[in-house]
Formats: sequence, structure tokens, C-alpha cells
Amino acid sequence: MGKKKKKKHKKSKAKKEKKQVLEQTNNSSITLKPKNYTSFDGVPVEPGAIEQMERAMSLPVAVAGALMPDAHQGYGLPIGGVLATDGVVIPYAVGMDIGCRMALTIYDLENDFLEKHWDWLKSVLIQNTRFGTDEFEERIEDPVLERPEFKEIKFLRKHHGTAIRQFGTSGRGNHFVEFGQVHIINENNPLGLKPGKYFGILSHSGSRHFGYEIAKHYSKIAEEKLNLPPHVRRLSWLDLNSEEGQEYWIAMNLAGDYAKANHDYIHRRLAKAIGIQPVAKVENHHNFAWKETFNGREVIVHRKGATPAHKGVLGVIPGNMVMPAYIVQGKGFEPSLNSASHGAGRLLSRNQAKKIFTRQMLDQELKKHKVELIGGGLDEAPMAYKNINDVIRVQSDIVDIIGTFQPRIVRME
Repeated sequence: MGKKKKKKHKKSKAKKEKKQVLEQTNNSSITLKPKNYTSFDGVPVEPGAIEQMERAMSLPVAVAGALMPDAHQGYGLPIGGVLATDGVVIPYAVGMDIGCRMALTIYDLENDFLEKHWDWLKSVLIQNTRFGTDEFEERIEDPVLERPEFKEIKFLRKHHGTAIRQFGTSGRGNHFVEFGQVHIINENNPLGLKPGKYFGILSHSGSRHFGYEIAKHYSKIAEEKLNLPPHVRRLSWLDLNSEEGQEYWIAMNLAGDYAKANHDYIHRRLAKAIGIQPVAKVENHHNFAWKETFNGREVIVHRKGATPAHKGVLGVIPGNMVMPAYIVQGKGFEPSLNSASHGAGRLLSRNQAKKIFTRQMLDQELKKHKVELIGGGLDEAPMAYKNINDVIRVQSDIVDIIGTFQPRIVRME
């Protein structure tokens, strides 16, 4: 973008020379044509993510799109990609971890609570969280596990048991539960909290294996129905007026509710173990599809690794295990489809990070920021991520900053 314009966002130019028609699909009634989408200056985005966004915007069902500054290459739609479609849902544009979300609970405790009770809090975190294939010994009851959809949709019946067993647990990879310090900086904040420092619990996880199976099953159905060319096959869609489209929509929403209930349980369990009650909560999905209005028409907005940022809506955008997460309030910026980034975004892939960094390098970084890590690997080293401050800075048109959460005790797989 030229120096004359000071806006931090721009419309991508769908490459004219990339042919007006990118490729005729196997279905002769479907043609792929490039369209523009909103992107951002000031933070590097890898070419693979840009290419994936361009492919998504070539779909005949694509209405509008945006590529977040934390974007990096994923499967189908890039992570950090936002895509509005006309009457269809794309399972791979929602992602494999349906309803992956952030949840932050805030507690009004003395400033030195964490330091005074560090070792005890660490043991509470270990005893009351489970990751990956680890499960709680006792069966956990929750209304979401009794939902009628588990019986009404044949495909969901065989995954009900897994959903029950994994309830209350977190996934692998970049999923975490953290204790840290919240700093509210905005006096007129919608949380009703005075500016100052608070104790906080922050979690990041999704719908576990249950959501993964939904994504895989309905993606396969969509691919078989459309038979798109290989380079866009993972962007195959389901018409919401079709039986399969309606089934996926119901299953997706159930998985999203399951993910929320999961986080609610994790936070309740930890608060009970510590003996505290929250004074505020902020939470949001970032792998989901919503029915929304864009330019006066109803569209399906897929946010794969993107935070809803409608006017007045609160959200949490994490950095990495040593950098702050930002508590934000959306401004309702339509060019980004009312969306913000979902994190800092990766600079290096997991394999690259494992090859470049050593445990000593990770330990030095943790020590510098006074963070203790339980579990975790080199693939999640802070140095593998973009600078969250840069990512937030270029989104000044999209969100206002309410405060921050600084991780101190971090648990990952």
C-alpha cells in the first residue's frame, strides 16, 4: 500500500494475469474467478497463506473475505482467514477444531496473590486439568452431554461416548490453561472493573476429537458431492438447504456449545479448588461459521482462526506463553467482516521451530519473562510466533484495547 494512505488495511488485487478464470472444475457448471479481499500492512504473512486465501476467494460462492495479520498456512482456508459465502457452509473453512475458543475469568485478589501462592497454584493447575489423551477418572455431568442432537443425528451417536470421556479436557498443540495477571487499562470498560491489576485464568481449546470427527465426516461428503479440482477440493461446500448442510450446521453448533461447556467446567473446577469467585468473564469462538448480514444480505461468515469483532463485542487475543493476551472490544469494522486476529500467528512451522530452537533457548526466554511452563514443547516456543504487539497495532480500526493478561504459570501438553 502506498505512503499516501495511512490506513492499515487494504484490498488485495486478485491477480488479473492469473486469468479471469482460474480453472474450470470437473463440474462444468462451476467456474473459479478471482475476487478481492481485505488484508493488512505492517505484519508479514507467508505466501502460502495468501495463495490459500486467493483460492478461497475464487469460489463462486465467495461473497467477501479478509486475511488477518496473524495469518499463516492451514488446510483449505488459511488460519486467520475470514470468508463470507452465499447460502453455503464450508466445513474446512470452519476447521477441524470446531468452536476452538478463548475463555478468561477475572478475580479480584491482592496483587501478590500469585507470587505468595505460586507452588500451591502450580499443583492446583496440574491436579485439575487434563490434556491430550489424559482424561478425568470420574464421569462429569453436564447438560450439553444430554443434548437430543446426539440421538437425532445418526452420525453423532457413535461419537457421544468420546464426547463424554473427553469432557473437561484440553487438546494438544497450542492449547493451554494459564494463571496470570490481568491489567485493566480502560476506565470506561464494559466489564465494570476499575483500572488495575487482577488475578486471571485463561484457557484455549476446542471441541476435541468430537469436533474433529464432525469436520472430517462432512468435509468428505462435500468433496464427493462437488468433485472440485485438487487445489480447491478442501474448500468444498454444503448447501444449507440440503439435508447434509442442515446436519452439519446442527452438528457444528453442538460442537461449539460443547467447547464452551468444556471451558466453563475447567474454570469452575479451578475456581472451586482455589476457593474464589470471578468478577468478570470474557470469551469467544474463533473456528466457527455464523449467519450474518453483509451489505444488506445474509451471508455465512467463516472465521477460521479469527475473532468476532462486531461493535461492542468482547474478545481475547493471545500472544504466546510469555507475551500478553489482549482483552479487546470490537468496533464493527465491515471491511474485515467484523473480525480480528485470533492470536499473534506463527512465524515458523512446528517442524521448523523444533529444528531451530533448543530447550535451553526456551528456558532462557521463560526465565526472562518470569513464566513457569508445565509441559509444552519447542514447537510452541515463543520465538516461533509473530510479535503480538505488532499484530494488535495494525488492528486499531478493528478493536479497542480494554486490558491485557500476562501469563505466569502455563500448562500445555
